[in-house]
Amino acid sequence: MAAAAACAPYGSWPSPLAAAHAAAHDGRPEYVGTIGPEVWWTEPRPEEGGRRTLVRRPADGGPARPVLPAPWNVRSRFTEYGGLPWAGAERVDGGPLVVFVHHADQRLYAYEPDAPGAPPPRPLTPVSQTGGGLRWADPVLRGGEVWCVLEEFTGPAPGDVRRVAAAVPLDGSAAGDRAAVRELTDDRHRFRTGPKPSPDGRSAAWLVWDHPRMPWDGTELQLADVRPDGTLGTPRTVLGGPDEAVAQAAWAADGSLLAVSDRSGWWNPYRVDADGGGAVNLCPREEEFGGPLWKPGLTWLAPLPGGTSPAAAGETPARPEGSGGGTLAVLHGRGSCVLGVLDPDSGDLVDAAGPWTAWQPGLAVSGSRVYGVAASPRSAYEVVELDTATGRARVVSARAADPVDPAYYPEPQSRTFPGPGGREIHAHVYPPHHPARRAPAEELPPYVVWAHGGPTDHVPPVLDLHIAYFTSRGIGVVEVNYGGSTGYGRAYRERLREQWGVVDVEDCAAVARALADEGTADPGRLAIRGGSAGGWTAAASLAATGLYACAAVIYPVLDLRGFAAETHDLESHYLHGLAGPPQTLELRCRERSPVSRADRITAPFVLLQGLDDPVCPPAQAERLLAALRTRTPVVPHAYLTFEGEGHGFRRADTMVRALEAELTLYARVFGLDRPDVPELELYGDRS
Repeated sequence: MAAAAACAPYGSWPSPLAAAHAAAHDGRPEYVGTIGPEVWWTEPRPEEGGRRTLVRRPADGGPARPVLPAPWNVRSRFTEYGGLPWAGAERVDGGPLVVFVHHADQRLYAYEPDAPGAPPPRPLTPVSQTGGGLRWADPVLRGGEVWCVLEEFTGPAPGDVRRVAAAVPLDGSAAGDRAAVRELTDDRHRFRTGPKPSPDGRSAAWLVWDHPRMPWDGTELQLADVRPDGTLGTPRTVLGGPDEAVAQAAWAADGSLLAVSDRSGWWNPYRVDADGGGAVNLCPREEEFGGPLWKPGLTWLAPLPGGTSPAAAGETPARPEGSGGGTLAVLHGRGSCVLGVLDPDSGDLVDAAGPWTAWQPGLAVSGSRVYGVAASPRSAYEVVELDTATGRARVVSARAADPVDPAYYPEPQSRTFPGPGGREIHAHVYPPHHPARRAPAEELPPYVVWAHGGPTDHVPPVLDLHIAYFTSRGIGVVEVNYGGSTGYGRAYRERLREQWGVVDVEDCAAVARALADEGTADPGRLAIRGGSAGGWTAAASLAATGLYACAAVIYPVLDLRGFAAETHDLESHYLHGLAGPPQTLELRCRERSPVSRADRITAPFVLLQGLDDPVCPPAQAERLLAALRTRTPVVPHAYLTFEGEGHGFRRADTMVRALEAELTLYARVFGLDRPDVPELELYGDRS
């Protein structure tokens, strides 16, 4: 008979889940690909300075193992957010050939891990010159070259940059000679993905867009002939435009061109007429089959070889007569995406069996098998294989052992809340949860509202040990997919147009108030936290409302004018859509920026900042602190900085310090009995 749970106040519960556990399990596998029958992917190593290694799982079903030891770090800095950093193929004489971007110098390298003598990776591209820089992403092997997209900095400012499709020789001749890199396109478009050759090698397709659009506003799918000498003909646009966002292009086995477009108001899969005759929606649904193209190389759709059919678990597949070039592995859904197999001729869509409730955009195919990265409320992200011939799915990455008893994990509740003007707000509620503790019946728990980054992004309800760190101690968490989030169609996304700092703030507050009004949360112990764009929402919320008792603000945007001038090129015109045209920026800054409204902030907060952040530079945080410290009395706050960290913390020691500082703030403000938290000095604290 199980022992009765002991009674203790919310927030005081002991938990075996330490900050070090959350840090060690942070990040997820990414960029899954196949080389022959093997599946490969990149994987984080927080305990090794935050590097990413390349992992392979052999065809014989043996355990997955890392391919590159430290200090190799497989990560591109293309547009600062990165992109697909590797590609591979089977050599004619056997064994894999891999090309990858090494983060430290951003050069492309070639590596043959099975070659006699195990020679080290050899560089393919030149060292970047002082005052400039070369970055590579979205590679594909074609003959004796690597086709990819090149980002070349031509001066010191973030906007001094050009991007072209490029061909890098595999023989290493470009390692010391930039001129040996062939430019396949001109640089008339500001942004682009890498070229994808057709199965017969006679055509190539890619996406382009220009300032001030972001890739979820409008992109163009371009197509060009590949001449016999390997040069490209004149590109022509076959889909997309200023108000249509094409998120991905792919080639079916029969050579037909496929794309994911939101021309219907939802990202759906299309077959595109290469001669400009339009596109046919292959699965018209009010669901998302795509998402925001934050970096090149994301895939929501992967064609399967001809003759492959979707099958439910245990069923025998059957192809209809007269079917086309094969079925499609697709990610689809509202909010979170699940994996399915679509027959484009019949419209049948069969979802993969299994516990996974959210899949990341990174599908790969080998024969009848589909690979992707998926998670659930009880399992973190892992590499999953679906055999479409049988319908059976299984985990193929090394499953991380649970650091604590899963009984300490929270159970998310996906809910819809009413917002201002009757609009719906999507959120995931994580109540406090502990297998051996309960709170007094008359007590309501403290809750922290989590505002996601982006802001054009969303959060799925999956296992996150950072959330479990708080819920297992008796602090509730609610993640809000505020208006402007992806996953719910273009209209929901567009709610944030010119309303950043208004709609996101209002939606988070509406959810927090609803939880308090229904008796789920203590109205006197509400907090808000967020990173990047979520840090903006958290800080703007402190300036806009007295609802929150405190906040955790992490590598944030705090000043609209400064952000437009200081951030990287990709987001340098993002504010056109989020806040309005340039002529309104001064007004919007006064109305919404936390720096301009610092006199309205009265709640304590902790501000966490990477000192090497090129997206939200430390100058943003320093301007807010300067504005606050001229006041009397000063709002109590802590400012923690981390050398060597950029936009998004990657090192285990950084994540531990940040998580513990956040808990210390809540303990102090909410009056929690937590003798296990470290000291946190709050500037201006007179208590």
